[in-house]
Amino acid sequence: MLFSPLALGELELSNRLVMAPLTRLRAGEDGVPGPLIAEHYRQRASLGLIVSEGTYPVRAGQSYPGQPGLVTEEQIAGWKKVTDGVHAEGGRMFAQIMHGGRVSHADITGGAEIVGPSAVAIDGEVRTPNGKQPYPVPRELRTDELPGVIQEIVTASKNAIEAGFDGVELHSANGYLLHEFLAPNSNVRTDSYGGSPQNRARFVIETVKAVVEALGANRVGIRISPEHNVQGIAETDAADVRATYEVLVETIAPMNLAYLSILHHDPKSALLQDLRERFNGTFLVNTGFSEITTREDALAIMEEGLADAVVVGRPAIANPDLARRWRESLPLNEPDASTFYADGATGYTDYPFYAN
Repeated sequence: MLFSPLALGELELSNRLVMAPLTRLRAGEDGVPGPLIAEHYRQRASLGLIVSEGTYPVRAGQSYPGQPGLVTEEQIAGWKKVTDGVHAEGGRMFAQIMHGGRVSHADITGGAEIVGPSAVAIDGEVRTPNGKQPYPVPRELRTDELPGVIQEIVTASKNAIEAGFDGVELHSANGYLLHEFLAPNSNVRTDSYGGSPQNRARFVIETVKAVVEALGANRVGIRISPEHNVQGIAETDAADVRATYEVLVETIAPMNLAYLSILHHDPKSALLQDLRERFNGTFLVNTGFSEITTREDALAIMEEGLADAVVVGRPAIANPDLARRWRESLPLNEPDASTFYADGATGYTDYPFYAN
């Protein structure tokens, strides 16, 4: 099942292994994907679908030095070379559109103001070009500014299609802007975008709707991570989590998106399977955040009917031919974590393919 084709929107994937969006910080100060990034993704084109690393839709939404964007003509042209290489190898690729929200610092955004749903800072430090610094208190976005932020995401999504991507994944997980609106500790607004689960889901729903209207539903997926308490997110009230994500998924389900991708440690959980039933569409699961997803994990998820495809990260980093290695039970390269957020080819394009 894991190695069988899958219809995704109007695409047919060659297998049900999806490369997770993986921050790698190799786009330089200008956020332009260069030849090294193009080669990295080209090498992994045998995976059923590649989801790009999170790309910022506006400079204020950049979270990391070296993160690529989908804003300038140079960035779009750089991504076009990436997607051309993936397509030449028969692969499929979605761009992950990621507004970082409060997960940033002005030293990263070139001075652009850090914004969020509320003026609540993350407790911790962020790595900037000038060393580690405390996360700043974001400026709370005014209600009348929200349509403009949505339009920035729509424009970046259109830029992704211009750059040759097969679709986009809206990043509503891991503590970034869309997730910040969903979580009750990062969203303490008192207008129609805060308070109740319905209100906290509103901004995400409106963003999805706008991107679907711009691109078509078959080119739009969304990634969520309920109960994934990272980067200052605290979704600890089970009833509130369920209510929030139920209203989100139920409202976007009729839009017929390409897929719903969930990062969660337990694919068997009642919450996940309930959300899957409510979505009633292609359902992707990623369990490997704290622990690496193994071949056995992926096979079990498919054999037990818990998802339509499995999203994997570190195995795809270290094994450009992961689909073949898992299909044929071949030995794996081990990922070198010290190179995940480094510079250059080491630990990026130099992992070997299996030698026949």
